[in-house]
Amino acid sequence: MTLPRAPFLGLLVALSIAGAPATASAGASTSQRPSASEARLLPPGVDWQRRGSGETTFLGLRLYRATLWTAGVAPSDAAVLAAPHALTLRYVRDFSGDTLVEASLREMHRLGATEAQLARWKDDLARVFPDVKAGEVITGLHQPGRGAVFLHQGTTTGEVADAEFARRFFGIWLDPKTRDPELRAQLFGLPNGTGASR
Repeated sequence: MTLPRAPFLGLLVALSIAGAPATASAGASTSQRPSASEARLLPPGVDWQRRGSGETTFLGLRLYRATLWTAGVAPSDAAVLAAPHALTLRYVRDFSGDTLVEASLREMHRLGATEAQLARWKDDLARVFPDVKAGEVITGLHQPGRGAVFLHQGTTTGEVADAEFARRFFGIWLDPKTRDPELRAQLFGLPNGTGASR
């Protein structure tokens, strides 16, 4: 599968996701429950706790703020990844769903996805990723061993019942081989966004 070249804003997303010279400003580093407005953007029925967050920019342009949520207080990074967890992406500028799909596929490919997987997952991502406006939030719920559920502004857009898809997708931010280790550290709540995975 050959991925098309991205337009300028699409390139910004692709570069930031893929870890080109980007910066991530630190966010919360201790577990805490979501506010009422944050809770509306998360899947219901779970005792969500904020693990950490960071904001990604590229060449001074703010792109989105990512926040990692865990089901209860997780004692370690390994415990976070082994249990259901959610990632919210609050966008600072408008992006088309096609741009988000392309950027995601590029990084999943870098993390080891095959051409056949990418071709199949492109349709899945296109189904769950809408166009987003500045200030809107896409939430991904990772259910390890099962797959992923996606929400836009708190409304479910679809489910991908493929455990390998979910592992590769959330690995864009959470895999030790992510190209943005500083943001990964911030999502896991490490002090000052530094340090190794626990």
